[in-house]
Parts: sequence; structure tokens; C-alpha cells
Amino acid sequence: MGSDIPFGFGNLGGDLPDPNDPRVQQMMQQLQQMMAQSLTSGPVNWQLARQLAESELEAENTVGPADQAHVAEAVRLADLWLDSVVNWPSGVTATDAWTRKQWIARTEDSWKQLAEPLAAQMGEAMQTLVPEEMAGMLGPMADLMKGVGSALFGAQMGQALAKLAGEVLSSTEVGLPLGKTGVAALLPGNIAAYAEGLELPVEEVRLFVALREAAAHRLFTHASWLRAHLLGALEAYAREIRIDEAAIEEAMSEMDLTDQEAAATLDLSEVFKPEDTEQQKAALARLATTLALIAGWINTVVAEAVGERLPTMDRLMESTRRRRASGGPVEQTFEALVGLQLDQAKVRAAERLWQSLAEARGTEGREAVWAHPDLMPSAADLERPESFAAVSEALEDLDLSMFDQLAVNDPKDDDGDEPEEK
Repeated sequence: MGSDIPFGFGNLGGDLPDPNDPRVQQMMQQLQQMMAQSLTSGPVNWQLARQLAESELEAENTVGPADQAHVAEAVRLADLWLDSVVNWPSGVTATDAWTRKQWIARTEDSWKQLAEPLAAQMGEAMQTLVPEEMAGMLGPMADLMKGVGSALFGAQMGQALAKLAGEVLSSTEVGLPLGKTGVAALLPGNIAAYAEGLELPVEEVRLFVALREAAAHRLFTHASWLRAHLLGALEAYAREIRIDEAAIEEAMSEMDLTDQEAAATLDLSEVFKPEDTEQQKAALARLATTLALIAGWINTVVAEAVGERLPTMDRLMESTRRRRASGGPVEQTFEALVGLQLDQAKVRAAERLWQSLAEARGTEGREAVWAHPDLMPSAADLERPESFAAVSEALEDLDLSMFDQLAVNDPKDDDGDEPEEK
């Protein structure tokens, strides 16, 4: 393959492909057909993603009134229990029961926020692979590489969403709320399968999932800066993405671009090999620490809320830890997006930190730390979680209301960027 010509055009002979060559014309016609939609679909072809995801889903029962009632009652009881251990009011304004297909449809806007900054940067990098001397021949296909990227990312997102849809139990299980603000949503079909695998009563598993869902909504409602903080870390990572041009040329030359299944299974891990920049290290560290603090806080308040009420609580908590350790939805999500492998030891350290903080300063003092990102524990604090409470005691007499107002007036992430509108 010619080293300067992508898609194996160098194998056709000559310095440049002959636009009158029937083989070239046939290839361009196939590419035009495949890319017609992708060229106008943005960095990710979401229609393709939906089609592929839904085509891979297994058949399931529809959600009926009984499912809706069960979810509503579980969330109501969960919120009642949480009231006794968390000072913040409920963050839930409505409840819903979703099928897997509905989970894909109703979380799409959030996936766009998560994935498009990364895909857009990758698409820009791919576009640089088109040599200047080919631009004239491509004509209306000048944005060919963006279209290729849009289709590839759409296919891969579709495959990832199908896998997640078969496993997620609620709208917040990937680490942040994916549905509409304040809507606590559970997936009855997946919860039933999960309960069967654990050999536990589905009612208790549903309540446990509802507790985690309701706790997550309280956290993200009170810490209004938190979602933008996570998205900001992803965007900071995306800005530093570079590609291995030789790797992408080799991968693309071996793939039939008209085959959607091939696009879905293409391994991009070596093609988009980010340089290990200091900015990316910082973004990943911030992301890993924040996700650990979120998970640790949810584990802590749910355990406190349950107390002795659920006989199966120990088994449910252990199953959650095993689920994460073996690659649960949150681990799959962020490993797929940015290659981040979450350290479960950090989650356990975060649990100890929140427990120690509550013992030293009470629940109000524990929750006050979420008032502003500048008050949050750092990665270093997770290495010595018990000492954070002692160090932070100096904040106990500080008027933290100014941070609440600051978060409202100037909700910027750590990079100084304005968060996207909700």
C-alpha cells in the first residue's frame, strides 16, 4: 500500500488513482452511497447507532401499568429512607419504567453530550488523512473522512449501547443521570434477570436499585456543577486526541467500508492512540476521582438508609462491587469513551472518606463538601481517606453559602469552559 494514499488507492498503480478507472469510479460510488447520510449527521451517525443497537436487542416484554406502579412505589420508599440520612431534599420529580429500547431512545441526548466531543476531535484528525492532491478528484466528497468517522462511530456506539442496554438497571448506573432531570427510571426486565441471577426476591433487588437511583438524583440535583464537571473532563481529554496515521490507513485498507457489521467490530484502540499528554493525564485523574467519590457516596448513604431493613443488603452490596470489578455499566462506559479503567480500590477509599467525614462533622458537614468543586477531596485525599475529615475540620465554621451562590452565578468546569445547557 502506498504510504501517502489512504484506503489502499496506492495499490491501483501510478502516482494517483485515475478518476476514469472503473474500479475507482465504483469505489467512489459505493462510498457516496454509504456516506450520503453520514456527511450531514455530525460527528456520530446516531440514526445508524440506534438501528444497530435496536437490531441487537433481545426480545423483551413491554412495560405495563403494574411495572410503572412497582417502580413508583420503590422510589417513593427509597426516598423516604434516604430522608433519614441525607439532609438534601429528594431530587426526584417523576418516575418511569423503561424497556431496553426505551433506555436507548431516552438517553440519546446524554450520549451525544458524552461522545460527540471525542468523536468530533477524532473526525477532524481523520480528515487530515486526505492528501491535498486528491481534493480535486473527490469534489463533493471533500469531507469524506468526516463521513467515514461518523459512520464508524455510529456503528461502534450502536454496538456499545446494545450491550449496555442489556445490563443497566437504572438511568444513573453509568455514573450520572442519562434521562431527563429528576426522572428516576428503572428497567424492570433487566432487574428481574439480575434478581434471578442472584437468586434474590425481585422486590428487594428493585428497592435496592431504587435507593441507588434516588440517591444519585439527590446528589446531582444538589451539586448542580457535577454534571458539567464530568463533561468538562471528557472535553479536556478530547482536545488532546491524536491519531496514528499509519494504523488508521492499515485498518481502513483491510475493511469493506460498505459493510456496517465490519464497521461495528473495527478495533479503533490502536488507531486512535492518544498521546499521553499531561493535560490528558490530569483529565483522566479528575474523572476517575470524581466517579469514585460519586460511587462511594452513593454506597455510603444507601447502606446507612437501609440499616437492618433489608436482610439481603450484604449480598446486594457485594453483588454491586463484583459487578463493577468485572466491568459493569459505568466501567464499560468510560473505558469505551476514554480508555479509563476505574480502580475499585478508589471507590472503597471514597466510602471510608465519606464515613469518616460524617463521623467527624455529621451528615450536614459531609454534604457541604459537595457545594463546590474546590471543596472536593482530591486523588491524594483518597490515598489517606481517614485524614481528610481531620484536615477539613477547619472548614466547619466557614460560611459555605457563598459557594452555593458561586456555583449558580458561575457554573464553570475546571477548565474554565461554560457547561452545556441542560
